[in-house]
Amino acid sequence: MGTTQLDTVPEPKYWHLKTVLSEALDSEFSVGEILPNERDLAARFGVARATLRQALEQLELEGRLQRRRGVGTTVAPPRMGVAVASEQHAWPGAAGDAWQSADCVTAPPPSAVAQILESAPEDRVHIVRRSRVTHGQPVAAELLYIPASSVPDLSGIDAPSGTARARAVLRELARLDLEGEDRAVELGSARADDAKELDRLPGAPVLVVTTRYFAEGRTAAVSVATYRADTCRLTFGDSGGVEIHHDPERRAS
Repeated sequence: MGTTQLDTVPEPKYWHLKTVLSEALDSEFSVGEILPNERDLAARFGVARATLRQALEQLELEGRLQRRRGVGTTVAPPRMGVAVASEQHAWPGAAGDAWQSADCVTAPPPSAVAQILESAPEDRVHIVRRSRVTHGQPVAAELLYIPASSVPDLSGIDAPSGTARARAVLRELARLDLEGEDRAVELGSARADDAKELDRLPGAPVLVVTTRYFAEGRTAAVSVATYRADTCRLTFGDSGGVEIHHDPERRAS
């Protein structure tokens, strides 16, 4: 292969500094430890403070650092292992589900979801909002879209919205025989609603997991779950439990 234009582009100074800082985090600092101020760090590595800030911002984006107001920049704990597939496929809300239901409304879904459900854009569906917390920290927010045809016996339920309605919708959904599911993961940016629930700023990097649930030969429900990209390590497969490290004495890895 010939030389491309990119082959001749030198590595940005801040990117090289990021690598050096990352090695220092591994060898010199412990989880939760506060880094020296920017002036001292810039002097130590012989760089301009603007270059240092770029490197620190990249390390924060990668989940290696946390900037805390009134505290400073600290070494972040290792990413939490968050399982997004159970040992046995099950409907949302089944026993052992780590999600907590928060609300349920009836409204037209986003056009992309309507296409997956093969429904008309104006068709109203049940939208269940759920959240996931690990060790007291919000790690994910989910919107679960369920067409009326998947839960036909809800007419007798009085609550038009709220947690009770969400649980009733999930109970009715579980009456179907789950035939399978598939997932797709992509990098995205937190919308305002998700950012607030995840305690992040709008536009923060997130991992979006879209899951289709199949029953009766069709897509019976669609889940769009948004995970914090700075703290989560998504795990897949049938390995069972996931070990989550929160040992303050453990060094960053």
